[in-house]
Amino acid sequence: MKVVPTAIPDVLIIEPRVFGDARGFFFESFNARAFRDATGLDEQFVQDNHSRSARGVLRGLHYQIRQPQGKLVRVVRGAVFDVVVDLRRRSPSFGRWTGVELSEDNHRQLWIPPGFAHGFVVLSESADFLYKTTDYYAPEHERCLAWNDPIVGVEWPLASEPQLSAKDREGKPLAQCEVFE
Repeated sequence: MKVVPTAIPDVLIIEPRVFGDARGFFFESFNARAFRDATGLDEQFVQDNHSRSARGVLRGLHYQIRQPQGKLVRVVRGAVFDVVVDLRRRSPSFGRWTGVELSEDNHRQLWIPPGFAHGFVVLSESADFLYKTTDYYAPEHERCLAWNDPIVGVEWPLASEPQLSAKDREGKPLAQCEVFE
């Protein structure tokens, strides 16, 4: 596996070795020892999640203020533009974002440490999005950073207004968000 740094050093793109031929392909989507050796991180994942969304659906930017989750995310069908925003107040990259395209074709994964808001927009007709988390979902601690906060300034690749859940329409601007100390 290859680890590619992003503009925010703690956020990592993971590129697995893919073995392919005329029959298709094979790759290890997760191996704890290989992940630890390549990243230096010894994370224990406790929950796997799978979502399916249609083109133009934007989910996020979500985080849990207590029981923060590290996430290892990937797309197994379709393509998304995946975004993270650093919400760690003491971090030199506080309030900054980085984004990467994840798709069934590039097989990339993204490691998102605890302390970040996370979201994605679907670029293909639909997308199946899988992610492992380092802590359990706790709805009482879930928060939402506004996807379109002009201070954060995420450059979403949108041709029109995204489809949002009611929760995501109520996201708060960074200045009003609870953040990590």
